[in-house]
Amino acid sequence: MRKIVFAAAIAAGALSLAACSEKTEDAAAETTDSAMADASANAQAAGDAVSDAATDAGAAVEGAAAGAEDARAEAEADVQDESKEEAAAD
Repeated sequence: MRKIVFAAAIAAGALSLAACSEKTEDAAAETTDSAMADASANAQAAGDAVSDAATDAGAAVEGAAAGAEDARAEAEADVQDESKEEAAAD
């Protein structure tokens, strides 16, 4: 009789461990999926930030180039005693 009760207790314990293990496995899978979604969202946000920074840098370079051309034309106009428009046309 003792052996039957002992075997039943062991079987019940094994089943409860299996159930806990399955719950743990499901929770780990959910955690992994969530982490992957977070990583993907963070990568997208980083890519957007880099793209925006590159666009801003390009605009700054274009602005600096236009400013340099304007300064060049003005300096040439002063040196050659002509209007800025004439110097820019040269």
